[in-house]
Amino acid sequence: MKLFKLTRKFRNEEDGAVTVDWVVLTAAVVGLGAAALMLIRQETATLTGDIASYLNTASVKTTF
Repeated sequence: MKLFKLTRKFRNEEDGAVTVDWVVLTAAVVGLGAAALMLIRQETATLTGDIASYLNTASVKTTF
C-alpha cells in the first residue's frame, strides 16, 4: 500500500512540469538557431568568395 501511495503522490506532483516545459522550449529555440546558422553560414561563404574575387581583380589608381 505504501508503494501505491508513493506512486499516486509522484503522479499528482506538478512542480517540475514548468521546468520541463522551459527545457523543451529552450532546446527548440537552440535547434532553430543552429539550423538558421547553418543556412546563413553557407551563403556567407559564397558571398565572401565573390567579394574576394572582385577585390583581387580591381585595380587601384595611385595618381590623380
